[in-house]
Amino acid sequence: MTSASRPPAGRLAFLRWHRPLLLLAAAMAVLTVFAIGGMIVDDRVLTGLPIWTKAVKFALSTLIYAVTWAWLIDQLTAWRRAAWWAGTVAAIGLGIELVIIVIQIVRGTTSHFNFTTPLDGALWSAMGSTIIVVWLATVLAAAALFRSPARDRARDFAIRSGAVLSVVGAALGMLMTQPTRAQLDSGGSIRGAHTVGLADGGPGLPILGWSTVGGDLRIPHFLGMHALQVIPLVLIAVELAARRLPALREAAARRGVLVVVSVAYAALLAVLTWQALRGQSVVRPDALTLLAFAVIALAATTSVVVILRGAAPPEQSAPALVSTGGGVR
Repeated sequence: MTSASRPPAGRLAFLRWHRPLLLLAAAMAVLTVFAIGGMIVDDRVLTGLPIWTKAVKFALSTLIYAVTWAWLIDQLTAWRRAAWWAGTVAAIGLGIELVIIVIQIVRGTTSHFNFTTPLDGALWSAMGSTIIVVWLATVLAAAALFRSPARDRARDFAIRSGAVLSVVGAALGMLMTQPTRAQLDSGGSIRGAHTVGLADGGPGLPILGWSTVGGDLRIPHFLGMHALQVIPLVLIAVELAARRLPALREAAARRGVLVVVSVAYAALLAVLTWQALRGQSVVRPDALTLLAFAVIALAATTSVVVILRGAAPPEQSAPALVSTGGGVR
């Protein structure tokens, strides 16, 4: 895409972002509203939740993914064409996934892990294939971020680490596709589960549905995927804090804080995955899990304090996070 084909910078500058992903985001916004309406008027329940809940959650998650990557791809200074195609492939794949989810909701059955009928099996197999393609496309787009350095090292690290953690979080979803021992023994039509230690559909957190009685692999999967939004949001908070904390006005100090946050986030994902695989609910951690959380919190807090105390407060203030020019700022 050449600069001549882009709309001028200004209030509509977002229109120059990756068009297929923007179209996907718009479609997901419409689907979110439609699915919320479905939750209101459709009283059917599936796996313990209103049947349209999955469509709402997946549409919102996909909308966030699409907007984030549409912006990031526009900021690239290298590998732009490869990243554009990666974004396009991801948009198509995610669109297919949401269409299948809606089809299965209309049919009144589950979309994931379902081999009850040949059609169910074919739709789930198609979803599984598109998920892998979307993941590979995201890996390529994330790699392009490492070829387009930002002028601010803290921003550079925040975006790159968020992308890497997002790819890892998406990969954690593959743990759910493995059939459980009980499923193998029974030879049933459901092969795969997000709950560990119990069948899917038991008591769960409101709206989210995460199990309150067993392990749930959706938790590290979800938090990992959205590290691409969480880590940059932490960066924004750090840059705002730099207005009052002179030590954070130094780029090296801001980057150091982001390194600590990213490592702590990765450790949190590891502990949540370990907790889920042990069949332990996120709301009922045992002493060992609580100790792991405490170690992460203590290590992160101590590291940030050391960084702030060791930073010499310069006179210049932190730059604004987003500019209207090209490149990741």
